[in-house]
This record gives sequence, C-alpha cells and structure tokens, in this order.
Amino acid sequence: MSDSQVTIKLTSDEALVLSHWLEKLQMTDLSRVVDDPAVWAPIHRIAGTLDKTLPELFAPGYDQLLEAARQRLRPED
Repeated sequence: MSDSQVTIKLTSDEALVLSHWLEKLQMTDLSRVVDDPAVWAPIHRIAGTLDKTLPELFAPGYDQLLEAARQRLRPED
C-alpha cells in the first residue's frame, strides 16, 4: 500500500460549488447514489477539507455567493 498523496487544485468558485454539491450528496440515501462504501471515505475527506477552507460557507449572503459562482462556471452557449 502506498502512502503517496494526490493534490487537487480548484478555483474558489469550483470549491464553493463542489462543497455545496457534496453536502447535498451526503444528505441523500447513500446506497442509491454510490454503490461502493469505500467511496465515502474520500468524499467525506474532500468535503471536510472544503468546509475548513471556505469562509464563504458561513458568510451572510452565502446563497448569492453560491449562485454567482455557479453562473461564472456555467459554459456560455
């Protein structure tokens, strides 16, 4: 077993949108979404890391910040 680590870099917008999605994912019926319980360990780790590094999650106007980030990330038609 290797102890090597993987680093993932995200923009602030990407991190905010992903954090919100992961929170929603964790609140669903897990067995319907992910068929392998081993997948939840990295999902929880990523979500926890995002929670600790995103001050926007606790800012007044979080919904507006999230929507603005979503708009910037959506591809233009």
